[in-house]
Amino acid sequence: MQTLYTIIAGPLAVLAITGFVLGCVYRIVMAVRQTASDRMVIEYFHPRYALRSILRWLTPYSTVNMRRHPIMTLVTFVFHLGMVVMPFFIFAHMLMVYEAFGLSWPTLPDVFVEWMSWAVLLALVFFLGRRLILPEVRYLTTLSDYLILLLIALPFFTGIWAYKGWWAAEWVTLLHMLSGEILLLAIPFTRLGHMVLFFMTRGYMGSEFGGIRHARDW
Repeated sequence: MQTLYTIIAGPLAVLAITGFVLGCVYRIVMAVRQTASDRMVIEYFHPRYALRSILRWLTPYSTVNMRRHPIMTLVTFVFHLGMVVMPFFIFAHMLMVYEAFGLSWPTLPDVFVEWMSWAVLLALVFFLGRRLILPEVRYLTTLSDYLILLLIALPFFTGIWAYKGWWAAEWVTLLHMLSGEILLLAIPFTRLGHMVLFFMTRGYMGSEFGGIRHARDW
């Protein structure tokens, strides 16, 4: 048990973080290179319109499409807050960083983290339902989309399991750490990579709509 923990918390964690960082850098570099080959993108890029678009799309219910689909908007924002932001403010995660690097920061109450984890799992069920029920979404869905949903669900479900101290909690804790590392490593190389390129994509769209079409992109 201790040996497995040392491996998962040590070299495998370093491998996952390194792969995530290098993968993100690769995606960004490739996107920049593709952009640089298109003079129109560079010439019409406008920081003000880019920032306006990014902030608008990061604000709940601030676009026409968000207001047309209020439930989808709510679920999506809760999901992204729980998946992207919350893990940085979990005490156990912060403690591992503190033990390794001596860094610490404020964390969220465990009860709130648990409820947000359940919310993320419910959001995943919602997304799964959309892919199974809505014809237009089911048509675009591949096996990898279902695997991604499972990959996201594992760290949150096992995290709740370990926190509750249910059966075989110590082994589930190891599974939680391992699944989290696999998820982190997968982000740049799957559709989850959109979180890496979101700001570039929205910046380009905002610049095109604001600087060229003189229209809003929301």
